[in-house]
Amino acid sequence: QVQLVESGGGLVQAGGSLRLSCAASGRTFSRYSMDWFRQAPGKEREFVAAISSTGGTTYYADSVKGRFTISRDNAKNTGYLQMNSLKPEDTAVYYCANSRALVSPLAADVVSWGQGTQVTVSS
Repeated sequence: QVQLVESGGGLVQAGGSLRLSCAASGRTFSRYSMDWFRQAPGKEREFVAAISSTGGTTYYADSVKGRFTISRDNAKNTGYLQMNSLKPEDTAVYYCANSRALVSPLAADVVSWGQGTQVTVSS
């Protein structure tokens, strides 16, 4: 099973940018699509973005489309989430995940979760 470790979270002002990274251990990272989810205090975990195993297909939640970009480097076993034009409502713990589906917004398709990284956007 792939182990995932997120990094790059922090505190940023509204309008700013952050890039999250997701480092994977094991040799099977490139076999799976990769997702980002987030969970704000008192809310359910929600889908943010997904990218296919080869990186050829991406899918975004409407709330982040045009502001966030998901990418991956299979040679480095690492995935990324570039977040621009951040808003206070983007504040959450962000989780990367490997999914068995091509690109899927469903947590039920996830086979591995990272531990999460906190992103806080101040107004």
